[in-house]
Amino acid sequence: MYYTYILKSLKDNGIYTGYTTDIDDRLNRHFKGQVTATKNRLPLELVVYFTFLDKSKATKFERYLKIGSGRAFINKHFIN
Repeated sequence: MYYTYILKSLKDNGIYTGYTTDIDDRLNRHFKGQVTATKNRLPLELVVYFTFLDKSKATKFERYLKIGSGRAFINKHFIN
């Protein structure tokens, strides 16, 4: 399985999107401050994650979420 996920920083309300094959390990590392990209944005909360059978679809969806229309999708559907 492949996962694309969205985290929200409770410190600055910023959004982080990522991709992984081990969702539990990756989220634990984020929450413990062991991921460089998010360690200064703790605490974090998981907004949503999506599961894919195809690696290519998971990575393409992650890239989409990082562009303007993808950010608009996140804000419309998942962020208050």
